[in-house]
Amino acid sequence: MFSKKSAEPDRSAPTPRATSKPMANNSTFSVIGSDINIKGNITASADLHVDGKIEGDIKCASLVQGESSQVTGGVHADSARLAGRVTGSITAKELVILKSAKIEGDVHYDALTIEQGAQVDGRFAPNARRREADKPAPSPKAASAPDPQSELQIAK
Repeated sequence: MFSKKSAEPDRSAPTPRATSKPMANNSTFSVIGSDINIKGNITASADLHVDGKIEGDIKCASLVQGESSQVTGGVHADSARLAGRVTGSITAKELVILKSAKIEGDVHYDALTIEQGAQVDGRFAPNARRREADKPAPSPKAASAPDPQSELQIAK
């Protein structure tokens, strides 16, 4: 009934921090809470949920951005669902820009969905066009008639 209180600190209250949680399909996702500010680039092999403020580039498999989140830097993800502010270029295979999003920067995508009301100030280009621009220009020899000797090697 009457006992001394333990000298140990109370550990029942969670400490705010970035966490990683296992998902049902054995993949993991990391959460960056709304009270967290990060200055620096983030690379994650897991899925990433961001509610905080990030000053740096993000590279991950899948990104989910909360409405209160701010990202100043580039975003590179297989899939991204953006609801907050992004100032920087975005490259994603599957990109969803929600109505609460405010994007300032160029957007590269394979599949794109934009909700009515989303604000985007930048250029849109499909990833295929970007990949074409990254290819080296063909040499003048490649554009000319094929070398007969090389045709013989191919026919062998």
